[in-house]
Amino acid sequence: MGLIVQKFGGTSVANAERIKAAAKRIVDTYNAGNKVIVVVSARGQTTDELIDLAYEIMDNPSTREMDMLMSTGEQISIALVAMAIHAMGYPAVSFTGGQVGIVTDSSHTKARIKNINTQRMQKELDKGTIIIVAGFQGIDANENITTLGRGGSDTTAVALAAIMKADRCEIFTDVDGIYTADPRKVPHARKLDKVSYDEILELASLGAQVMHSRSIEFAKKYNVPLYVRSSFNTNEGTLICKEVGEMENIVVSGVAISKDDAKITIRAIPDVPGQAAKIFHEIAGKNINVDMIIQNASIEGRADVTFTVPRIDLRLALETAEKIRKDLNAKEVLHDSKIAKLSAVGIGMRSHCGVAEKMFSALAKEKINIQMISTSEIKISCVIDEAHADRALRTIHTAFGLDKVENAEVAKI
Repeated sequence: MGLIVQKFGGTSVANAERIKAAAKRIVDTYNAGNKVIVVVSARGQTTDELIDLAYEIMDNPSTREMDMLMSTGEQISIALVAMAIHAMGYPAVSFTGGQVGIVTDSSHTKARIKNINTQRMQKELDKGTIIIVAGFQGIDANENITTLGRGGSDTTAVALAAIMKADRCEIFTDVDGIYTADPRKVPHARKLDKVSYDEILELASLGAQVMHSRSIEFAKKYNVPLYVRSSFNTNEGTLICKEVGEMENIVVSGVAISKDDAKITIRAIPDVPGQAAKIFHEIAGKNINVDMIIQNASIEGRADVTFTVPRIDLRLALETAEKIRKDLNAKEVLHDSKIAKLSAVGIGMRSHCGVAEKMFSALAKEKINIQMISTSEIKISCVIDEAHADRALRTIHTAFGLDKVENAEVAKI
């Protein structure tokens, strides 16, 4: 008998028919002799609808009340899934994040898990009960409801798998696994049988929407085997696991595009030591994540600093940047919310040269201008105009041979 954690996303529980189908899959796993913990997201577009409703009420709702509101979507889902399992004649109990012992910090709408009390879960598992947990949420030390940020149900599932020492964690979604690119944007994208934690961590943080990046961090740290599978068929999906030697034979495993960022430039900052520290101290103080940063060469003792932030934080970031401009006696603050971040990822980059040249040449042939560039050991990203995003994604996918049939076997590690 093993312990399996299963997570069902919003599309997998969007209506009664799909909830019943998810319940059958859960029961099949249970009948195979496993203990089962299930993490469920809010149904369909519920979270988006709740957010829209909040902003119809007021322009700047408090983050605490947003967490109180958004957490209700998952409560609906877990109750319905538990009912569907009951209707099949099997024992199940639903829990909110707080009830199951998930304790977070107090960063509302983007909280991080601090610890999990396993006693209540273990008691129910010992009784043979299927446990249904609300994803995306927890409580802080003051028992305020918190949420983990968009996609946080993945994080909930992997964290539970890690703390409970599960044999595997299965992420059920509306696609068959992880592809070389978003198949809705790149028709020739191919499913990967296996991918490393590092590669999917990069892809998840760069716009690939199959997995949430913090969930991969948990999985890598605690070596949790992750299977990304379709909730609509029984295919094996994609295994996310430790890196193995054969993976380096593939230079680029996948490409991604993100339209979730905005670019801010603070112009003509006095070019003296400590200015960058002051800028990003203020930005960090507002709990805003910064991704790419560029500082140009000093001209007449002044320099421009350009950086990207999540588009959802643009308003607050601009207010903060304007304060910084005044404090540093800079010239002006400019911004562009119509950008996209294009990325190529692969652990084979460590041992192969010419990757950047191939990517930039392919974009140049398409007359797509590059505004910013950042790299890591296994990633190259560049900022381009949002209008060219999908065309650029297809261009890079083709440039690295990811849509060629003969390369499909190479990717099967």
